[in-house]
Amino acid sequence: MAYNKENYARIREEYAHKNLRAKEAAEGRLRELHMIHPELEKIDRVLSETGFNILRAAMQGKEGLDERIAALKEENLSLQEARAAYLESIGYPADYTAVKYECNTCSDTGFVGTKMCDCLKRALILAGYESSGIGNLIRTQSFDTFKLDYYSRSPEEQSNMEMILSACKEYARSFNGKNGENLFFCGTTGLGKTHLSTAIAKTVIENGFDVVYDTAQNILSDFEFERFGRSYGDNTESRTDKYFDCDLLIIDDLGTEMTNQFTVSCLYNIINTRINHSKSMLISTNLAQNEIRERYSDRITSRLFGDFMVMRFVGKDIRLQKLADN
Repeated sequence: MAYNKENYARIREEYAHKNLRAKEAAEGRLRELHMIHPELEKIDRVLSETGFNILRAAMQGKEGLDERIAALKEENLSLQEARAAYLESIGYPADYTAVKYECNTCSDTGFVGTKMCDCLKRALILAGYESSGIGNLIRTQSFDTFKLDYYSRSPEEQSNMEMILSACKEYARSFNGKNGENLFFCGTTGLGKTHLSTAIAKTVIENGFDVVYDTAQNILSDFEFERFGRSYGDNTESRTDKYFDCDLLIIDDLGTEMTNQFTVSCLYNIINTRINHSKSMLISTNLAQNEIRERYSDRITSRLFGDFMVMRFVGKDIRLQKLADN
């Protein structure tokens, strides 16, 4: 798995501070009670000497060691019970001075041994939603919310969308970030291309991979900024590196961008570089094949229809169907 590097570094740092804050808060509560209730401080002082007493008992030799250890444990347990009772007698819960972690499984470290804790995985997944560019869409668009009812005008239309949905689910489920498999969604507007793109992104992110999702217009605008808008000596982070580095790049609405020699060159560079490095892509467009050929170079067209699994969406605009239903 390859979670977004920036997200991973930021969240790991957050966990380090979270663990430390929990310990400092517990120490603060303990100091406060010690100042107000000296009797509690006396009990804690005796409890803190348990480890030393066990070591001293061990140095007295093996004979009778088990009995001495057992006696110390019994004394320690009795003191803990007395401590809990005292806290409750002065109006505090028995665990008031204990460290309160958000996740008791990993003690807010993010790991259980060398294994990543589920809480850290959830945090990375949520961050992945936001950094992917489709944080809002993911909340409503998934495989579970994709309805085949809108493709029932004919058996052929229904069968085609059943095949596409099944293929998309399998693509997302088996995605490993290494095989460079690409999808190309074609079809007029309102047929579910964005919905299935989002559903794939959601599953891939949840499986621990880095996804970048944006429109062709926004992506190529970033390349224009890097080429023409960045001032001399500007060392800020590149806007375009993510399009080459991520595990899955999703380019939505190909054909809505301003097309010129520069943008076509950038588009070819993205597609060709990712293909050469076995980096997966999903590209969607409302353009027909002949319109793609007229608008882009043969080098781009041949890659889109040669190195991508082409899925042709057919049917009636779902938005219009929903309006008719209302």
